[in-house]
Amino acid sequence: MLQIDVITLFPEMFDAITESGITGRARERRAYQFLPWNPRDFAANTHRTVDDRPYGGGPGMVMMVEPLTKAICAARQRQVSAGVRKPRVIYLSPQGMLLTHEKVMSLASEQGMVLLAGRYEGVDERLIARQIDEEISIGDFVMSGGEVAAMALMDAVIRQLPGVLGDAGSAAQDSFVGGLLDCPHYTRPEVYDGLAVPAVLMSGNHADIARWRLKQSLGRTHERRPDLLHQRGMSAAERKLLDEYLKEHR
Repeated sequence: MLQIDVITLFPEMFDAITESGITGRARERRAYQFLPWNPRDFAANTHRTVDDRPYGGGPGMVMMVEPLTKAICAARQRQVSAGVRKPRVIYLSPQGMLLTHEKVMSLASEQGMVLLAGRYEGVDERLIARQIDEEISIGDFVMSGGEVAAMALMDAVIRQLPGVLGDAGSAAQDSFVGGLLDCPHYTRPEVYDGLAVPAVLMSGNHADIARWRLKQSLGRTHERRPDLLHQRGMSAAERKLLDEYLKEHR
């Protein structure tokens, strides 16, 4: 069972992911175990102070190294007691490496993760040097804190755990699996506001449907994320399908 601990000033925020939807049901089925830790509980004074002004001046506050270190150590020790050999400590940060499908799959194979959701202007750099295994970003933008980023990472990882999705094929058909964006999807009614479901999807011919879906994925990726195609490359058959798509959409 995957162990997930989160260091956060707002543990109540994580009720949204641990008590709802697929990730909530996964927790009930014990696909993972979750525990939040508030660094204020490890503060050194009665005011439960966890931040202070930055050395060198400047706006905002910086999270202090000592309470965060104590919280991380407590989370790490809990996971070790639960059988995790070496919990991976991750700081959600705009300075981190971008979260990708490959990284999600790698994290899904871990025994345990300790996620640090920072606040204010960030955390004392000495904490990163001593306690953090890696920094991860969910995009080139800044938010008020790392909680939403931590929840995004959790959701992406949890849905990859065995037995979490009702259909084992669902995760295998997601965007970015195979390096491509997902194809379009349709359901009832067959015609809506003059727009019909593509006939191939009604044909029952599984080979033709698979070919159409791959062609749409190639076309969408070319239009919206050409960088993915550049990284991935294409076979001769896939290039032919993409050429067909481009001719059809001129």
